[in-house]
Amino acid sequence: MDFDLTENQQALADLAERIFGDLATADRVAEVEATDDRFDRNLWGALAEAGLVGMALPERDGGLDLGLVETCLVLQQQGRRVAPVPLLAATTLGAWAIAAYGSDALRARWLEGVAQGHRILTGAWTDPAGTDESRPLTGLADGVGWRVSGEKVAVAAAGVADAVVVPVDTDGSRRVAVVPIDADGLTVSLAETTSREIHGTLRFDNVAIGPEDLLDGDGDEITRSVLDRAQIGACAVVLGCCEEALAMTAAHVSEREQFGRPLSTNQGVALQAADAAIDTEGIRVTLQQAAWSLDNGLDVSQAVPTAKWWASEAGQRVVVTTQHLHGGTGADISHPVHRYFLWVVHLADSLGGAGAHLARLGSTIATRAS
Repeated sequence: MDFDLTENQQALADLAERIFGDLATADRVAEVEATDDRFDRNLWGALAEAGLVGMALPERDGGLDLGLVETCLVLQQQGRRVAPVPLLAATTLGAWAIAAYGSDALRARWLEGVAQGHRILTGAWTDPAGTDESRPLTGLADGVGWRVSGEKVAVAAAGVADAVVVPVDTDGSRRVAVVPIDADGLTVSLAETTSREIHGTLRFDNVAIGPEDLLDGDGDEITRSVLDRAQIGACAVVLGCCEEALAMTAAHVSEREQFGRPLSTNQGVALQAADAAIDTEGIRVTLQQAAWSLDNGLDVSQAVPTAKWWASEAGQRVVVTTQHLHGGTGADISHPVHRYFLWVVHLADSLGGAGAHLARLGSTIATRAS
């Protein structure tokens, strides 16, 4: 298990750092946050042009066929700039599931234009928010198809997505369906999240789906596979947030003076910063292990909840510390460091919070011990 970046991986990380660094400046992020959909289309176009929107898709579907390790390198750079684009949803929650489990017809129908940034696919997998559960919609037989009803909350990119991938109970078995966002009977209610992004509540009222809308395979298996990838992707965004917040804090306490000397020379300040640095490395190591294991087809039933627990628990400790060490400026909600706090607090409970993943980890360990 070697976590040193290859030459190609380093080039990918450098490319992502350059694009996000040039286009997702603090002023630009604030400008996009003032719009209705909170979506930076200029940045999205640049990412698509560089092939990063479709990086996780196979080459047959217009993508770069990169693994989760590489995907996380890009998501990490998004976190460093808290860039308002639906990259996590696009790369893990929607299109990847169709590429991995969809029929040729379904892939041809939905994946065209995804890598070019012309189409956005999201997923509605966990419900309620903060848990690692996925309650499927209820499907009632209607001829050769089904009529599905139910509600999914906190759906990322719901306001800009073209379709949503969602678990459905059909005839007593769980399947996964792709539903157009403008389908008859589907209502989307949008709301601002803690991170200032726009997510949606989707209400399905007898929405018609057919066999051609279903992914191939067992719905529980597909759900677990997608959630594992998405949870690790969320960890990568948290890592980027913590890295940049810590770097900003190091600069602040080195430049800010108190009683004639830099704050960084105060032992209490240094110890808090050191603890935050250790927590950040914990997030990095557990994330890398889980992503590498998943890419290599290994069992990740312990690695994924361990990484997500670290990102949720340690991530929040880091951003609370970085705000605290900024003093009064850290309490200013318009200060850039506050955005990292908001993003990490939001991601901590997204796709399952710390408690849910600790429970999953404990259950796995107990099962293996029995």
